[in-house]
Amino acid sequence: MPCMTQAEIDAFVPNSLHEDDTPLEVARQAMEHARCWSPSQQMGGRWPIGCVALEITQRCNLDCTLCYLSEHSESVRDIPLEEVFRRIDLIHRHYGPNTDVQVTGGDPTLRRRDELLAIVRRVRERGMRPTLMTNGRKATRNLLEALAAAGLVDVAFHVDTTQHVKGYRSEAELNALRAAYLDRCRGLPLSVMFNTTVHEGNFDEIPALVRFFRTQAGRVRTASFQAQAQTGRGVHEKKFDITLDAVAAQIERGAGTAINFASSLVGHPRCSRYGLCFEAGGRLYDALDDAEFIARLKPATAHLVLDRGKRGNAAKQFLAWLASNPRHWAGILRWFTLKAWQMKSGIAAGSGRVNTLSFLIHGFMDASALDRERVNACVFKTMTAEGPVSMCLHNARRDSYILQPIRVHTPQGARLWQPLGAAAQRHGIKHAKGRSRQKLIEQRTLT
Repeated sequence: MPCMTQAEIDAFVPNSLHEDDTPLEVARQAMEHARCWSPSQQMGGRWPIGCVALEITQRCNLDCTLCYLSEHSESVRDIPLEEVFRRIDLIHRHYGPNTDVQVTGGDPTLRRRDELLAIVRRVRERGMRPTLMTNGRKATRNLLEALAAAGLVDVAFHVDTTQHVKGYRSEAELNALRAAYLDRCRGLPLSVMFNTTVHEGNFDEIPALVRFFRTQAGRVRTASFQAQAQTGRGVHEKKFDITLDAVAAQIERGAGTAINFASSLVGHPRCSRYGLCFEAGGRLYDALDDAEFIARLKPATAHLVLDRGKRGNAAKQFLAWLASNPRHWAGILRWFTLKAWQMKSGIAAGSGRVNTLSFLIHGFMDASALDRERVNACVFKTMTAEGPVSMCLHNARRDSYILQPIRVHTPQGARLWQPLGAAAQRHGIKHAKGRSRQKLIEQRTLT
């Protein structure tokens, strides 16, 4: 399919709300139009959107070589709290309760602490699930405790070699940093995820990284791998495309087992893959290998929302559902018996303890190669002032969103907020990121 032209990208507008269609119906229609609908599809079956990014700052305290932010991002002021609240309400209007809202940026921990807590609290008060997306540098134990008390459900730490953190030259060395972040979350009612950008420099390290996550199953809920994309201000030049199939194969090598990434689909197959494993006695077992059983169970549990932060609560919620749905007892008992037999050696070695570890693979598009079908079928949206748009499209035209003045309504009246503040007047290497910083360094070298 031909890529979207720049004119098509510039003219793109978010879908409007239709009172006659439920969010779930709209999502299913998008999947059907993209020829991605099946009984195994979660988009339009279990939820109307995978997640929505709520960018509360454009500033970041790192300079990743594959950064999706803009050359102008460091000059953009944090959007007013009133506008953030309005966008939270927009997310709820579009997708309803239990929507996963990624509180992100930039790095959201650079936002004022009281405002960050108020944002998380607002998301939770609207019946949605807030996730903190952070590189972890300023996500202190004290802050995480306060965020958990405010209603934070998940924290996702982005850690990988694109960040060039001093003293850590490989993914293996970065495991010490990952372990430190896990220790900060110990005992808190938070589910923990780790994001890794995959590029040719760390592709061969994926199996070893998966083995690390395997040792932390029970503390880590999800390991997300995002294939490199040519977008934003990043200076990394792709030597070749890294496919989702290639990443999946590397994950399986590290997991030591085949993983069925087709039993539970999460949108367009060229965009995302999802796999779930059980861990027992240090071994991983594919939890979704019985695709036929999973396809039958999925619609039956479509409205079941489990507590991700507290395993005990999640178990009670599932057992309560099971008690009220006796027609599924036989199928679940059969599946459980077969799975327990398959895992018997691991269960014995782990003294009966079983954890889960899920794997997500994302294939974001290059800014110059946006596929309209994938944009329309997107499960990963960003909320803008006008409405939700595909994250890939948002990255491709980020400046048109972040540099746009916003009319903010307050009890005192309306005012026009300008995104560029005093920081826009700053010059020099200290305040530059990405290609701008690289050019300044080159100029200094020449002089």
